[in-house]
Amino acid sequence: MPVDVGPVYEGERIRSKQMYVELGGPKIEHHFELVKVREPGDIEDGKVNLVGPDLSDMEEGSRHPIGILVECAGEELEEDLEAVFERRVHEFCNFINGVMHLNQRYTNWLRVSKKAIEKGFNSFEQFGTILIRLFKAELPIIEKCQVSFYTDKDAIEEPYEMAMSTYEKRDERARGLHDSDVDMFYGCVLCQSFAPTHVCTITPDRTSLCGSINWFDARAAAKVDPKGPIYAVEPGECLNELAGEYTGVNEVTKKRSLGEVDKVYLYSGMEWPHTSCGCFEAIDFYIPEVNGHGIIDRNADHKAINGLAFSTMANQTGGGKQMPGFNGISLQYISSPKFQQYDAAQDGLEHGLEQTVWMNSGLKERVKEFIPEELRDLIATEKDASDMEELKAFLEEKNHPIVSTWEEEEEEEYEEYEEEGAMIPMGTQQMTVPGVGGGGGFRIILKNCKVHAESLIIKRIDTKKKRRKKK
Repeated sequence: MPVDVGPVYEGERIRSKQMYVELGGPKIEHHFELVKVREPGDIEDGKVNLVGPDLSDMEEGSRHPIGILVECAGEELEEDLEAVFERRVHEFCNFINGVMHLNQRYTNWLRVSKKAIEKGFNSFEQFGTILIRLFKAELPIIEKCQVSFYTDKDAIEEPYEMAMSTYEKRDERARGLHDSDVDMFYGCVLCQSFAPTHVCTITPDRTSLCGSINWFDARAAAKVDPKGPIYAVEPGECLNELAGEYTGVNEVTKKRSLGEVDKVYLYSGMEWPHTSCGCFEAIDFYIPEVNGHGIIDRNADHKAINGLAFSTMANQTGGGKQMPGFNGISLQYISSPKFQQYDAAQDGLEHGLEQTVWMNSGLKERVKEFIPEELRDLIATEKDASDMEELKAFLEEKNHPIVSTWEEEEEEEYEEYEEEGAMIPMGTQQMTVPGVGGGGGFRIILKNCKVHAESLIIKRIDTKKKRRKKK
């Protein structure tokens, strides 16, 4: 092979100026990756198929659809392993020097660098051969393997629909199982090449952030390779059922995150939240202006109600850190009865969707069957509100449950004394303010600013407060 292959290249970033071609991603309509278990006689071991233009036929800087279908056979293989093997596509693609792979399922996104093309990596035959060799070497229970690539925008439609149908079938099965039905959880660290302290905990009620590994998939993976990146987690003692805090989960998370994270609430995005990598399907974000939450998925081509695009919030959310108010989630988790239930309970609500006030319209359409009928028309999209004032008006008009949590705002009137306080010398590095005693009556507010002043004048004020009634 003209390029090196190995785990040392995981985490390689290929910026737009470095890329030769982009495959899939948010600007392409159809793209997917899928693994299917076949009968041995149905596939040809080592074969690579291509439907559409090859890498050598693509122009520099161009974008193309990408479908990756991996078909494998083996005596010990079962259907439950398909999603597990599918997630390894992410890992194995990133083993290739000059290839960057992000996300999964129907959100996969690849870039091939100019340097890789210059070295001679210019064929999907090479790409597929590498994947086949890695699958068989890393997963010995695979006896035969073939790979098909789809890069033609018309030819990809049929296999794309097959892939979407397969994903839905897996998800539907997982929705019938809940945490109380099992005595074992699972964990995954496949994304640590990009987020070294991220540890994903998978339970029946909380699918992996990427959406591609549910509890059944994780169980199968841990059974086949117990020392691999997907492993069993004994829940241990339940410390907080509402929040989803378990001693076993905390212990494993601390160990796997190298001590960076030692406490996790599985069902909260505001207190001790689950860490996020970068492959999450959507972001659940807090909107303080209305005390509610919004959700935006990576397919949204516009900014969220808070004025931030998905990509901007993703930089804040990912990286394996606990970020209260920014929580990477899977779409399947939205359908869970435990979706952000701890946060909702803090406001006297029963379910996380009762505090969800905004979704991008594409996402809302995809998950509308999981939204209780009485809430569907109460959640705004970009078509209903373009700023916070419009969102507030929408929520009040619809009588969204979150409105009941709004506190009466206080307006303050200030009466200034005529006399001025003493002038206080100011330096550029620090500010010295004399003590004013325990009686109060002074207010100094500095927010998000850098101040260089020759002097500071403090005036005594009398504060009169009045309540502003809710409309």
